[in-house]
Amino acid sequence: MVDDIAYDIIEMFENHTQDEVISTVFEKYGSEKSVTREEISQLYSDIEGMKKAGQLFTPDTFEPMADKLKQKTSGVIKALCLHVAHTCNLNCSYCFASQGKYHGERAIMSLEVGKRALDFLVENSGTRRNLEVDFFGGEPLMNFQMLKDLVAYARELEKKHNKNFRFTLTTNGILIDDDVIDFANREMSNVVLSLDGRKEVHDRYRVDYAGNGSWEKIVPKFQRLVNARGGKNYYMRGTFTHANPDFLEDIKTMLDLGFNELSMEPVVCAKGDKEELTEADFPVICKQYEDLAKLMLKKDEECKPFTFYHYMIDLKGGPCIYKRISGCGSGTEYMAVTPWGDLYPCHQFVGEEKYKLGDIYNGVTNKEAQNEFASCNVYARPDCKDCWAKLYCSGGCAANAYHATGSVRGVYKYGCELFKKRMECALMVAVARALKE
Repeated sequence: MVDDIAYDIIEMFENHTQDEVISTVFEKYGSEKSVTREEISQLYSDIEGMKKAGQLFTPDTFEPMADKLKQKTSGVIKALCLHVAHTCNLNCSYCFASQGKYHGERAIMSLEVGKRALDFLVENSGTRRNLEVDFFGGEPLMNFQMLKDLVAYARELEKKHNKNFRFTLTTNGILIDDDVIDFANREMSNVVLSLDGRKEVHDRYRVDYAGNGSWEKIVPKFQRLVNARGGKNYYMRGTFTHANPDFLEDIKTMLDLGFNELSMEPVVCAKGDKEELTEADFPVICKQYEDLAKLMLKKDEECKPFTFYHYMIDLKGGPCIYKRISGCGSGTEYMAVTPWGDLYPCHQFVGEEKYKLGDIYNGVTNKEAQNEFASCNVYARPDCKDCWAKLYCSGGCAANAYHATGSVRGVYKYGCELFKKRMECALMVAVARALKE
């Protein structure tokens, strides 16, 4: 693992002489950490050896490939996010989708539109066999019968076109019953369950239209669904805001409730909203990530491991270089479909009219917008050029960048710093686990 001394040496290594590096580091840490010049010199030599072995400061050979890789899959769509309901039975104030309406009218998707969306996906999937469809909202279970009928239609398409559909359902849990559980466990490859953790935290924002919290209604339903799935192929997806930067306590609550597949996401909201994360929250959040990493290793020792989505990292492999360079594929390989069939780059752009790509009947007609997303890779952002984490985040979320800066090629600085902190902690967990193998 890399300590502060090694970090500083690496940071100065290429722009200072060996004597300058050793003197500066000794002056900073000599008395504080009882480190000698000889020890610093040895560490410098180790880093020098890593550079010669190609383990540090290696040239970036991927940049020329960025546009070429994207061009190879041009016109091929592999996934759709189907907004089967632009309405919701909760009234969460921090909802980026304006309580499921996406700043428009409430609506639900008809079976005819849903079928056409799947036909559109098949028609534009090229030779790809595996296709992904996310059922999203609003609250998708408010259109449950259509959802079931649409999955049945997809199974017919699989046989006819030699395709394989993988479905995901995202739900707030209010409408979960035995029928939903049976269907989800039979047809959904993954289920995303919205829970913010502690009751008082969850019920602060995730309320119904009468202002009543939803925690007590949904937790038993989530537990039944997860138990029926054998504790696999699901995620508890929480949101932390200015009200709960100490989100590790929410993760602990989820663990106490019996949930082991977890995710906690920073809120996405307009600047100035009361939920917005502040600079004062930043060190608190960083401490949560550090303590979360320690908790994961402690639970490993107790033979009670759990998964945290943002700490899933493969030291030997990881995402293929295509994904590292080109990102999530929003607007090109992946699109969102509204209840009436309009296409957008992803669910977070729905309602942004300048980024409406077209529709499922006429295909992509806004080529200018699509080309903007096609060229939006990690190398399209000058601020990412010298970042050590750029091939992990692939330039970050285009929607977050747009909402923070007005450009899909911008950089959401706050989110960027949080991401790097998550990666530091993820690497620490991965290395610690590898050393025990």
